[in-house]
Amino acid sequence: MTWPGIATESASAVAQGAGGARRAVVEWLGRRPYAPLLERQRALQQQVAAGEAPDTLLLVEHDPVVTLGRREDRAGIPVPEALARAGIAVVPTERGGNVTYHGPGQLVAYPILDLRALDEDVVRFMRSLEESIIRTVGDFGIAAGRRRGYPGVWVEEAKIAAVGVAVKRRVTMHGFALNVAPDLAHFSFINPCGLGREVTSMAMVLGRPVPLANVRARTAARFAEVYALDLIPVTRSALVGAAESDSVPAPA
Repeated sequence: MTWPGIATESASAVAQGAGGARRAVVEWLGRRPYAPLLERQRALQQQVAAGEAPDTLLLVEHDPVVTLGRREDRAGIPVPEALARAGIAVVPTERGGNVTYHGPGQLVAYPILDLRALDEDVVRFMRSLEESIIRTVGDFGIAAGRRRGYPGVWVEEAKIAAVGVAVKRRVTMHGFALNVAPDLAHFSFINPCGLGREVTSMAMVLGRPVPLANVRARTAARFAEVYALDLIPVTRSALVGAAESDSVPAPA
């Protein structure tokens, strides 16, 4: 199947560097634990920096996990015992920001991109991430925007998407988490991003279920639009070896 707005050539075409828009791979990984994806990001970041792999957008839904950014001293986890009782791990990372939660019903995007194409401008990269999210939720009738001084995407006073990245050797990793229809009660275990503000989801704003498959299709299309990329889908995950990964659906 194809995603609207995304190139459908074979993944081998990425390495050929044909004319036109810059090319990158997009891969849907389904639901995965966090730790293997963190290691995969780190490996891909090194490969992209060395010119051994193309720019890549990984899309995934995680098992419940709390991650810490560089500025987090665990003060954003008021009752650590509550996380332990719920079986939710806490994982330190190299991304910017504070504490955040990932879990089922949330679409997480990890762009592994060479920043030289954006003049090594990290702020521009972050604002573009936010713009791609704003356009995505707008496709579903949600008016979202930025809040000065607070990274991420907001619907009025509530945060609908968290953004946090790391850059090494001019290549990005980490990215954003868009709340499609997660269990918002899990956010009560933390002080999201250290802001002490309400968290919302697309399902809550719209008052109806929102299929994650539809959102990931629009997310990829809008990401490609904002970053002027031809995204080439791949259908086999390096994490599962020879097993077939989830197919890429078209939005309803």
